[in-house]
Amino acid sequence: MTEARLIDGFDAVLADLDGVVYAGPHAIKGAVEALESLAAAGVALAYVTNNASRSAEVVAAHLRSLGAPAEARQVFGSALAGAELLAARVPAGAKVLVTGSSTLAESVLAQGLAVVHSAEDLPDAVIQGFSPDIGWKDLAEASYAIAAGAVWVATNTDLSIPQSRGIAPGNGTLVAAVAAATGKQPVVAGKPEAALFETAARHSGAGTALVVGDRLDTDILGGNRAGMKTALVLTGVDTLETALAAVSGERPDYLIRSLTALFEPYPSASAEDGVHYSGRSSASVDGDVVLVEGSATDLDAWRAACSAWWAARPVQESVFLPRVQFTR
Repeated sequence: MTEARLIDGFDAVLADLDGVVYAGPHAIKGAVEALESLAAAGVALAYVTNNASRSAEVVAAHLRSLGAPAEARQVFGSALAGAELLAARVPAGAKVLVTGSSTLAESVLAQGLAVVHSAEDLPDAVIQGFSPDIGWKDLAEASYAIAAGAVWVATNTDLSIPQSRGIAPGNGTLVAAVAAATGKQPVVAGKPEAALFETAARHSGAGTALVVGDRLDTDILGGNRAGMKTALVLTGVDTLETALAAVSGERPDYLIRSLTALFEPYPSASAEDGVHYSGRSSASVDGDVVLVEGSATDLDAWRAACSAWWAARPVQESVFLPRVQFTR
């Protein structure tokens, strides 16, 4: 009897981009082939990104240049999620002050809302997303409107964005400036909130989606908040150690080396008398120490360690890495 592959339990994959599909200018080894195999498995593919300044067409073209299968309809950015979130909070035809890119303005218009450019137009709402062209006057107009009672939606609250010259302020930094000026906080659409994942799943026709990401604090937390299964892929930011140490809300359902593991059997987990099993490895907890029957180079050993530690600390509000002892 053939063992079930991890992907066999899902009808859609919602994949992050950087650290999952590509790293820098190149596709991650095996990622393109894994993504191409999803269609043959009858699994829908959606790309989920917090970027609100690039259009779906531009993102899809970038992915295709790397060899990945991608159409604009498969790309879901926080601009669309933010516009849909806003449309659910204001009446049709409501006036919206857009503080962001033309892509964001187009997403708002597509929801049957009217775009205005000043607080003097008495907007019903403000939607704020990143654009390198945003200046003080834009933030001031947003602040005036929000202080006057306008509904406020932020596409995402990423504090920084990587640039060729280094790390630069992201949308979250600009949102924080408006929050400081108004004393108010926005409703947020992007990761780590659930709205972006819900938007992607709905448009993809997903019934049982798997969120795959490389960051615990955005991808995994957001997928968990959306009530979806989550897989941490170890080709990007987070590691086995940070997964083990994660706060409760950021713990993934699956730990995989790369996207190729979607088409491999995933070991069933079990526990008995405080001992947690994964493959040929097992783990138990003694105080703040995780005792692992297995090797530190074996992924199943880490899966068992996570299972044991998380069961022993079901509620963990701050990051804490226990000491791990491997037998081999």
